Amino acid sequence: MTVHETDALAKTTRINMLFDFYEQLLTEKQQTFLKYYFHDDYSLGEIATEFNISRQAVYEHVKRAEAVLENCESKLKLLAKHEAAEQWLQKLDAAAETLADGDLREELMAIAQGLRNE
Repeated sequence: MTVHETDALAKTTRINMLFDFYEQLLTEKQQTFLKYYFHDDYSLGEIATEFNISRQAVYEHVKRAEAVLENCESKLKLLAKHEAAEQWLQKLDAAAETLADGDLREELMAIAQGLRNE
């Protein structure tokens, strides 16, 4: 995998995660185009053909939607908080694994799983 492919995958993953948190703050058209582009891996041209608009119009909708998602994250930090919580849960899992006491280990692992399900 090239650096460009890795960067593209990282961007797609980030946009999809931001979309999960902030989808309702986008217009219906922005939601649709982001789903097609980032989730379903349609090209700009394919989306343009599907909606009978120009490729440039699709590009502008996608870029505006990305900007809205990034702006929401810069203010609300929901993704950053989610990622931090996941790191702490992984540390809790690792600490629980080192415990010799089976009951305490199971209880801590159950707590971590419960937090993940919230």
